[in-house]
Amino acid sequence: MAKKQYEMVIGLEVHVELDTNTKIFCGCSTKFGASPNTQTCPVCMGLPGSLPVLNKKVVDYAVKAGIATNCSITPRGKQDRKNYFYPDLAKAYQVSQYDLPLCHDGYIEIEEENENYKIGITRIHIEEDAGKLIHTDGGSLIDYNRAGVPLIEIVSEPDIRSAAQAKAYLQKLRSIIMYAGISDCKMNEGSFRCDVNLSVREKGSEILGTRTEMKNLNSFSFIVKAIESEFKRQIEVIESGDEVIQETRRWDPELGKSFSMRTKEDAHDYRYFPDPDLAPIVITKEKLKEIKDSIEVLPDQRKKTYMDSYGLTAYEADKLVSEKFIADFYEEAVKEGSSKLVANLMLSEVFRLLGKEEDAENIPFAPSKLGVLAKRIEEDVISQSMAKKIVELLWKSDKDVDEIIEKEDMRQITDVALLEGIISKLIAENEDIVSSYKAGKEKAFQALVGSVMRQTKGKASPSLTAKILSELITK
Repeated sequence: MAKKQYEMVIGLEVHVELDTNTKIFCGCSTKFGASPNTQTCPVCMGLPGSLPVLNKKVVDYAVKAGIATNCSITPRGKQDRKNYFYPDLAKAYQVSQYDLPLCHDGYIEIEEENENYKIGITRIHIEEDAGKLIHTDGGSLIDYNRAGVPLIEIVSEPDIRSAAQAKAYLQKLRSIIMYAGISDCKMNEGSFRCDVNLSVREKGSEILGTRTEMKNLNSFSFIVKAIESEFKRQIEVIESGDEVIQETRRWDPELGKSFSMRTKEDAHDYRYFPDPDLAPIVITKEKLKEIKDSIEVLPDQRKKTYMDSYGLTAYEADKLVSEKFIADFYEEAVKEGSSKLVANLMLSEVFRLLGKEEDAENIPFAPSKLGVLAKRIEEDVISQSMAKKIVELLWKSDKDVDEIIEKEDMRQITDVALLEGIISKLIAENEDIVSSYKAGKEKAFQALVGSVMRQTKGKASPSLTAKILSELITK
């Protein structure tokens, strides 16, 4: 057990692959999943005599990300060579940005445990990706298809104090990037990955501890586990009387622990200097306005609309705007049915069947069908419990809602005479339960309603059943 009270201090470096058709300095394809080393050329391989030409869309997308995260935009910037020797970097340097990033001094706001936090963004800069090392029993292979794929690196201030805050920040950032339309942010394909810089200090202290960096984490759950594990490890090091070493560590999700890779470099170790083959980057006021005007409604604005216009709670709205595809799906569905009922169906049944919100594009039916389903609930054609079954059937077939209702005989029983007959018989057969209800036990009433629902296989209208039951008992 720790002898003192400690807190973690976290800064995150997020690498986002931009959704361009070609690489940052050449015409090679950026398509994911191609055969190794089939999407390369002299430029992205850094062969002598080849010259880079900056992809204009990369700059536009980076500026878009900056505007969406409340950054200031650098009107005249440059690109720099970051020198280091590693097998996946064919030319032994990476083109990045050092002292003049395209975007700087921004922030995003997050909510965690009903508290609002502002997380500062130090900078957003463009750079090229490196190749990919593939380790086998016989040795290591290199696939250079990814070399030259355009990235933005988003560097946060060390404002994060928990794994939960880190997750909330990353989810919000990913959502903003997707709404801005500059990346698909597929974490399983490495389009959105994160380096965690973490240090530990005594609570109340303003002095930062020695930080470590965990590289290339591409899962929210891995990030949370890696942060909690590293926090515990550093406390144990400090409590044992040793010093935390500034180093780069690798997280092993199978073992649930991190391992030292190498000592952590500082900026001077990379020997940055301006790339002599690339011209300055100039962002005019006209260009800035053009990019700003092209940004669609961002998640925070949509959340406000859902609360103000659709009557959703902050929690409901937040969940629905977390993925752009989900928000678009919801808005289309609402054109056919109740905004509250559609939200309930999405948050319960659709999300349950999806498994992960990030898999939103796997919803196998049109949003209009969910809207019609909500409308049938509103019209008392079907019950909420029947609606759950219909969502499952929609997932498995391409039938329409009304077709499923008729084929599966799911229409609610709203025939008053029929229900009165069923309920009268039930009351006569359950005098002890009726007496318990009359004695003040509300659960007895619900038990009787449940019995009606079982006898009708869930088809009795719950509201009408409760009304008739109450009237007949109090006669």
